[in-house]
Amino acid sequence: MRMGDLPTVAPDAVWHALWTAASAPYRRSGRFAWHFARGKLTRDPVFRALLERGDLARAARIVDIGCGQALIASLLACAAEARRAGRWPAEWPATPQALQYTGVELMPRDAARAEGALRSIAWPGSTLAVQCADMRQAALPACDAVVILDVLHYVDHDAQAAVLRRVHGALRAGGPGGKLLLRIGDAAQQRGFRISQWVDRTVTRIRGHRVAPTWGRTLEAWIALLQQTGFAARPVPMSQGTPFANVLLVATAEGTR
Repeated sequence: MRMGDLPTVAPDAVWHALWTAASAPYRRSGRFAWHFARGKLTRDPVFRALLERGDLARAARIVDIGCGQALIASLLACAAEARRAGRWPAEWPATPQALQYTGVELMPRDAARAEGALRSIAWPGSTLAVQCADMRQAALPACDAVVILDVLHYVDHDAQAAVLRRVHGALRAGGPGGKLLLRIGDAAQQRGFRISQWVDRTVTRIRGHRVAPTWGRTLEAWIALLQQTGFAARPVPMSQGTPFANVLLVATAEGTR
């Protein structure tokens, strides 16, 4: 079936089916993992936005830094299945039909939950793997896209720059068209930033992890850092329906299209 022949499918219905299916593999990791997956997918606007905007449409090799339970991999696997079955909104861009996914996660418990879920996902032609490692030292393979959602502020400013330089190198090694999707909290939006920091610390405790110090920046400072490390970036508001001050920075490595 050609995409132009797809029947009309309501986006809201598709999204409900997608987050339901993407949450299911986490049942094998326990009730907490399953409920966390459902809550994150339904309440955080970034996951649906990645599909609607087509930010990963051309990515066959994705590195997900700070991947947590690897929800992006599970979601993209379900999206590929929905497209093959013709259950896809005509207005949504395509998603990868096969994927080489590398998740990087510091916390052993989250990495174990991710690995358990990914083992139950059957996605022909795809490789889904998670390495439990510090993003400051983790091996970053050549790739088409790097996703870093809400984690870069956990390392100090010098380390942030170092991570971005390594990401730039991995994207350049992957060839033209490489993209970085970096979600940050805008410290200039003081009320929303404070709320997001409080929620961040609370969720960290609930997940059984130690609360670490953070190093935030204003949106202007984040964009300046990206420019200094070889990226061109544009901001996209990404806290719809929440009280936070989140912004998605869509960046391309210098020398890629």
